[in-house]
Amino acid sequence: MTCIDLTFARIAAAALALAACTGDSDGQHTYPFGPFEVETHQEITSQCVQISLDNPEAIYVNSVELTTGPGFHHSNWLFVPESVFFGDDGTFRCSDRNYNEEVAAAFGGVLFAQSTQAPHEVQAFPPGVAVKIPARSKIVAQVHLLNAQDTAVHLSPNLKITEIAEPQVTTLLSGISFEDHALGLPSHQQSRFSVECDLAPLHNQRYHRDPDFKLYYALAHYHTLGTGLSLEAIKPDGTATTVFTTSHRAGDTLGGPIDPTFDMTGYTKLRMSCDYYNPRDTTVGWGVGDQEMCVFLAFSDSTSNWGGGTLDDMPGDPTFIDNGVMSYTSGCQVFALDAQQ
Repeated sequence: MTCIDLTFARIAAAALALAACTGDSDGQHTYPFGPFEVETHQEITSQCVQISLDNPEAIYVNSVELTTGPGFHHSNWLFVPESVFFGDDGTFRCSDRNYNEEVAAAFGGVLFAQSTQAPHEVQAFPPGVAVKIPARSKIVAQVHLLNAQDTAVHLSPNLKITEIAEPQVTTLLSGISFEDHALGLPSHQQSRFSVECDLAPLHNQRYHRDPDFKLYYALAHYHTLGTGLSLEAIKPDGTATTVFTTSHRAGDTLGGPIDPTFDMTGYTKLRMSCDYYNPRDTTVGWGVGDQEMCVFLAFSDSTSNWGGGTLDDMPGDPTFIDNGVMSYTSGCQVFALDAQQ
């Protein structure tokens, strides 16, 4: 893979966008982007970033390292063909290119997701395990900037990719992402919101068998009121086994390897549950700013990208109350697209 070719003209364009890529002999390539100026208590959700890889051949990414800083709230990084969301590298207004994460995932796939407000994070897979980025691809992300400080911040982030040679690859990964939009955190109350997704019908339709892929890496996404997320695999008889759980808070790393990997053989459903405590006088729903989210991202060795969840943002009545925790359960839509393998 070659680094981004910054001619004099492109350096001028990069003044508002992307700096030069640096490459190391060990397969590491660092891509600075930005910079960003975020004023006191300012929130920005309209900006996107593009990084062209200028890769004539497919590359195999074993780890991704993102370094940002305070005020860089969240970002999801996907790869797409060079022709999609056409335009120059650097920062651009997402709406100018009709950028949409679901469309990006359909054309390409997920590369990396940042934990909420984490200023530095490494997503590393075991040796030989990688995400394949096809030839002539670029990386795109919508960035969410949120400065809660009393002073403005200047951010000069960078993204570092470590690739491995194709003969070293033993396992290719694809993304799984589920969201629960049906949030309505009750005031002054602990609550849990769950969504249960049956993968078996679509998996059988595509592969003529029940799910049998393995899960390698997981990441939770919630905001400051979130107290934890758990993912369970469920057998047809209702037996549930915990796949991943975190009780870390926003600002901490909310993801990591699933070690040992989790084999879905014998399980047909995934259940995601997000826990919250709302100290406010008002109900908190799905959204940015002072609202909440409940999102799970994972990487598996399936040849499909899986996604879905509860996309209706109208919460129902609590299913039950246990030890003071109000629990809500919603239905799930499941989607699958062929992965780039």
